[in-house]
Amino acid sequence: MRSTNPIRWGIIGPGTIAKTFADGIAHSRTGKLVAIATRNPQKPGLAEGFPGARIVNGYDALLADSEVEAIYIATPHTGHAEWAIKAARAGKHILVEKPIALSAYDTTAIYHEARKAGVFAGEAFMYRVHPQTAKLIELVRSGIIGQVRIIRSSFGFNMGNVRPEHRLFANDTAGGGILDVGGYPVSMARLIAGAVDGKPFLEPEKVSGVAHLGQTGVDEWASAVLKFPNGIIAEVSCSIMANQDNTLRIIGSEGRLEVKDFWFASGHKGGTGKIEVIKPNSEPQTIDVEEKGWLYSFEVDAAGDAIRAGRTEFTSPGMSWADSIGNLRVLDQWRASVGLEYEVEKATRRTVNLAGAKVSLGKSVPMRQIPGVSKPASMVALGFEFFPNFASASLTLDAFYEAGGNLFDTAYVYGAGKTESIFGDWHTSRAVPREEIVLIGKGVHSPLCYPDMIAKQLDQSLNRLKTDYVDIYFMHRDNTDVPVGEFVDAMDAEVRAGRIRGPVGGSNWTRERMDEAIAYAAKNGKTAPGALSNNFALAEMLDPIWAGCVAASDDSWKVWLNANQMPNFAWSSQGRGFFTDRAGRDKLDDEELVRVWYSDRNFARRERAIELAEKLGRSPIHVALAYVVAQPFPVIPLIGPRTIAELEDSLSALDIKLTPEQVKWLEGSE
Repeated sequence: MRSTNPIRWGIIGPGTIAKTFADGIAHSRTGKLVAIATRNPQKPGLAEGFPGARIVNGYDALLADSEVEAIYIATPHTGHAEWAIKAARAGKHILVEKPIALSAYDTTAIYHEARKAGVFAGEAFMYRVHPQTAKLIELVRSGIIGQVRIIRSSFGFNMGNVRPEHRLFANDTAGGGILDVGGYPVSMARLIAGAVDGKPFLEPEKVSGVAHLGQTGVDEWASAVLKFPNGIIAEVSCSIMANQDNTLRIIGSEGRLEVKDFWFASGHKGGTGKIEVIKPNSEPQTIDVEEKGWLYSFEVDAAGDAIRAGRTEFTSPGMSWADSIGNLRVLDQWRASVGLEYEVEKATRRTVNLAGAKVSLGKSVPMRQIPGVSKPASMVALGFEFFPNFASASLTLDAFYEAGGNLFDTAYVYGAGKTESIFGDWHTSRAVPREEIVLIGKGVHSPLCYPDMIAKQLDQSLNRLKTDYVDIYFMHRDNTDVPVGEFVDAMDAEVRAGRIRGPVGGSNWTRERMDEAIAYAAKNGKTAPGALSNNFALAEMLDPIWAGCVAASDDSWKVWLNANQMPNFAWSSQGRGFFTDRAGRDKLDDEELVRVWYSDRNFARRERAIELAEKLGRSPIHVALAYVVAQPFPVIPLIGPRTIAELEDSLSALDIKLTPEQVKWLEGSE
């Protein structure tokens, strides 16, 4: 029965898949197509292809259309994230044709925007919500083929000749098989591996891929092996230049299940799907799944039911947000295995933020004047050394800068230089004025911790950072076998040359060596160390996280920092997860967490942070960050969020102003 209050759909991008989805709406019980957005409203056949729908001139016009409740995004892959984010910000529910984005990082940004807007967002894998898929899960869980051991699945076809202008061959539109059709066998393998364990899906613990990259730079045929924690191995393959059998095989200890073209289920207009049960010494059994509903109507109705119920994501076996992100993460690993990076992911092409807007400095993050730094700097510094490439790192760099953050933490050793290169590409591609940036550089990490390496490494760092100076410079480690004066002389030479224009200092240096360096500089007319970068947090580090790490959180360090009023750029300022739920006393599976942070004193502080957080209506991790910036000496936390959501959560703590009494209470020194 058709709903008397249908979801009013609009479609962005009137291509072939959009017409197929429109058929699904027409044969759904919950949806009604009201508008099509196109950049070419005079294109012949639009009215006939989308009967009954208004033709809207331009995508932005559809976002502003008050009649439209939900939007299906059917642009080429490269437009998915941009228009999904814009639609969420416009208050529209969104369903995005797969892949929802080019990477898992982009996908998290989309869902973060949907969460903030309170709208439904989903990735359109139509087969996931079809009854045939539910039947397949039922059979797997029934044990009809015994213990599942291997999954084999392919989705491949042959385009015949290479056509550089076609989206499937165009690197500029993220063509190739992995993103276009590889997501189907991967999502099915994760679904089945999860079903075996009674879960909605399961993430592989290892992904290894191979591919043939053609003359246009996209994968023309590719395969990958996925190893799951429950012992299941999946072999998946895709292609745009090779016909494959396109059969799903779920191989168990007592037989196998086979499904031809599993994504097509019972057919575009309904029909009978077939699941073959093949066992040794038995006649093959065919299980028919007869369904009159049109294939894409199930997707329309699953989204419609979620929207009317006030849910923001699909329920299993539909692609939930975590499921969707996990699927893209596998595709990311597959692409990384074969060295496939699209031109649109590089700095030369990705010159705007993910929503397609120019990046500019915001005003939300509080600023402070750091001793020795000529320009105001944000209250926190952003670290980003764990991102694998420019495309993933730029999301957080953009968001930090747009919030008002201008203090960035880099180092010669991070990613073997990759982090510095990413930052250089970021600030130049965004045309960020150098005078708006406060840039931290670090060099001479062990084992190359020698005075003559300072100039040599700074040469390379500045080249990678695409600048002629850093604002703050730290020796990344100390080498006590070398007289401290030699290090002071080497840093002083760079200050005089103008390649360091603010304070110099030591990261992971002891008080004794800092005092010795300060005294040497004063005696010899050299630039004295004016900054420190040691661990500082509400939880005291009991054992070095890595060899050579120095913490400055104990009482004697606080006396020294207060007396010297030396800014400390504090790493692991939130205790590396000690103030989150995963740090309970009985959770002993995280070796580093237990070794570095577990003590009665730290747990007492954690309990106080939890108590104060409850009173403030915040989380303990917020209180831990607020504690750091509330010290009577300058402490600048280095934060390392891995998603925009984590970044915004950390920045939200900067509005907490702890009193000196609260600081002492948290320490247990009242």
